[in-house]
Amino acid sequence: QVQLVESGGGLVQAGGSLRLSCAASGRTFGNYAMGWFRQAPGKEREFVAAISWSGGARYYADSVKGRFTISRDNTKNTMYLQMNSLKSEDTAVYYCARRSSPIASMARGLYDYDYWGQGTQVAVSS
Repeated sequence: QVQLVESGGGLVQAGGSLRLSCAASGRTFGNYAMGWFRQAPGKEREFVAAISWSGGARYYADSVKGRFTISRDNTKNTMYLQMNSLKSEDTAVYYCARRSSPIASMARGLYDYDYWGQGTQVAVSS
C-alpha cells in the first residue's frame, strides 16, 4: 500500500511563496511519474504540474507556468512544488498523486493516477 502525505500549505499574501512537499511510502517511488493537482471550493480538481519518474521532464498547467516549479528527490521519496508569485486564484487544496503505471510518461488526467494524498490547504489573501 502506498501512502502520500502532503505538507507545507498555509496562508500567504498575494505575491508570496510557499513550498509544498509530498512524502511517499514504499520502495518504488522512483519508478513512477508524479503529479500535483488542486481543487478550489465549488470547482473540479485540476491539473497543476507533473514530473517524470527520473525528474528529467516536467509539465505545467498554463495557469502556473513560470511561477511554480515541480521537483523530486528520489533518495528521500519526496516530491516538491515551489510556488512563487502566488495569486488569490491559487487558493485551493493541493493534492499529490502517483501515476498508475511504473515508468509511464507524465499525464494530466485525474484517471491517470491511482494513489492520492489527503491534500494540504493553500490560501492566498489579496
